[in-house]
Amino acid sequence: MATGLLALLDDIAGIAKVAAATIDDAIGQAAKAGVKAAGVVIDDAAVTPTYVVGFTADRELPIVWKIALGSLRNKLIILLPLALLLSAVAPWSITPLLMLGGLFLCYEGAEKVYEAFWPHEAHAHEDAVHTAATPKELEDQKVAGAIKTDFILSAEIMAISLSALDESSILLQAVVLALVGVGITALVYGAVAGIVKADDVGVSLAREDRRPGARRLGRAIVSGMPYLLKGLSIVGTAAMIWVGGGIVVHGVEEFGWHLPADLIHDAAAAVGSALSGIAGLVEWIVSAFLSLLVGLVLGFLLIPIVQHVIAPAWHATRGLFGRKAPTAH
Repeated sequence: MATGLLALLDDIAGIAKVAAATIDDAIGQAAKAGVKAAGVVIDDAAVTPTYVVGFTADRELPIVWKIALGSLRNKLIILLPLALLLSAVAPWSITPLLMLGGLFLCYEGAEKVYEAFWPHEAHAHEDAVHTAATPKELEDQKVAGAIKTDFILSAEIMAISLSALDESSILLQAVVLALVGVGITALVYGAVAGIVKADDVGVSLAREDRRPGARRLGRAIVSGMPYLLKGLSIVGTAAMIWVGGGIVVHGVEEFGWHLPADLIHDAAAAVGSALSGIAGLVEWIVSAFLSLLVGLVLGFLLIPIVQHVIAPAWHATRGLFGRKAPTAH
């Protein structure tokens, strides 16, 4: 009896050691994968606050929460099993799917540039594509748009994370991707919540009953927030276009058309060699800028296609299933 109990305890101890090693391995690989995906994470954090701008203060955190839940659903329920499945049975399909997502990011970013420089034409395009009539419908469309954009960025994060993993079991890969997904979502949307509520903190610090130093800090936060949000809007738009263009360029390279990637690489190397002291940084900046230009061209090409082909087809399809778009007022 005693011998059997000791053997059982020994087996339990062995299982515990294996489990602990597996958890350590999962955490280590998750950290490694998360670092590799850091560039897209920064883009995600820059993009999301732009979807909250224009709403009343009491709706900001609920909107961030809705988008964060949508982001978790994207990563854990849709993308995680899909990434593992495609990696196992159809790895060839990952690149074209990511390219479609990249084109969507190019379109989203170009649409914002279009609105900034040609607002009247952009409003006509918006009326043709979107159909919000009430504040609730506008909020729902903003949240849906943010979740769609997050889906593409999350897909890129998951793909990068999966490529960074060592050879391991499907279970360990799933655990690592889940850790990366939850950790990145908490990091990004925690930062976004802090950004969108910073002005409320500033107002609180600026109250007359606060100390002079706190009041000055509060006033500085309140006066600086519009500029911060404007800057994030610009960075977020550029990030969408740059990431989208980069995805398409790398995608066509994988399919055998190396010219765009080679031109970008050669141009970056040429500029970097002229500034040898900071060659690595310069090459990265030039590569990102040229990828942004590619994305911008693709996005502007897509705007009339979406307005005159995709949007009418989508509205017609909705009509066939008895879902009429609300009339804008």
